[in-house]
Amino acid sequence: LALNPWDVVLCVSGTVISCENAMVVVVIFYTPAFRAPTFLLIGSLATADLLAGVGLILHFASVYFIPWEAVSLLTVGLLVTSFTASVGSLLAITIDRYLSLYNALTYYSERTVTGTYVMLILTWGVSVCYGLLPVMGWNCLKDPSTCSVVKPLRKNHLLILSVSFFAVFAAMLQLYLQICRIVCRHAHQIALQRHFLAASHYVATRKGIATLAVILGTFASCWLPFAIYCLLGDYSSPALYTYVTLLPATYNSMLNPVIYAFRNQEIQKVLWTVCCGCFSTTMPFRSRSPSDV
Repeated sequence: LALNPWDVVLCVSGTVISCENAMVVVVIFYTPAFRAPTFLLIGSLATADLLAGVGLILHFASVYFIPWEAVSLLTVGLLVTSFTASVGSLLAITIDRYLSLYNALTYYSERTVTGTYVMLILTWGVSVCYGLLPVMGWNCLKDPSTCSVVKPLRKNHLLILSVSFFAVFAAMLQLYLQICRIVCRHAHQIALQRHFLAASHYVATRKGIATLAVILGTFASCWLPFAIYCLLGDYSSPALYTYVTLLPATYNSMLNPVIYAFRNQEIQKVLWTVCCGCFSTTMPFRSRSPSDV
C-alpha cells in the first residue's frame, strides 16, 4: 500500500496530541489540589483528547502495518468515543462556567461536585455507546453503498454524530450568550456601586468570558467544516475532502491543552516543578473560580 501523506500528517498530529494531553492527565491525576470540579472536567477533556491522539496513531498502524478488519473497527470505535467525549467535555466545562457565574454563592458545594460526576458519567456513557456501534456490527463493511465519508462508519451513524455536534454547539452558544448577559448585568451594577472589589471581580469575570470566546471560536472553526461535510458527503465523495476537513478537527484536541490547562497558573507551577523543580510541591494553591480557569 502506497504511503498517503495525509495519513502521515494525522499520525504526527496524533503523536503531538498524545504528548500534550498526557502531561495534563498526569499533572491533574497526581496533584491532590486538583480535585475541584473544574479540574476534573479539564482532566476528562485531556483524557478524551489523549485517547483521540492514540486513536490517530493506531489508525496509521492499522492501515499500513496491521490491516485487519477487527483492528480497524476497534480503532474507529476508539476515535468515535474519544472525539465524542472531547466535545461532550467541552460542553460540560461550558455548563460549569455558566453555573459558577449564575449560582456564584452556592457553586462551591456538594451539589456542584455531584453534578460534575453526573455530567462526566453521561458524557462518557454516551461516547462509549457511540463508539461501540461500529464494533457491534453497525458498519458498512458488507454494504459499501451505505458508507459515509469516514469508512467504515455508516451514513446514518455519521449523521447522528453530526446532528449531536450541532446540538452541542447550539447549547454552548446559548450558554455563552447567557454568560454575556450576566457579565453585562455585573458591569451595570459595578457602574452604579463603583466598588473596588466589585471591579476586581468584574476583571476576573471578563477574563473568563474572553477565554470562553476563544474556546467557542476555536471549537467552531475546527469542527464545523467536518460536521457540515459529513452531512453533505457520501461514500462516493473524494477521500481528499475527508482529510482536508478532518485534519482541522484534530487540531481542536491539540489546542485544548493550551487553552484550558497550560494557561492556568497552578498547572504551570506543577509543570515547572516536574520539569526543573523550580517550585515546591507543597506550596499552597490559590482557590480559583472556573471563570479564571
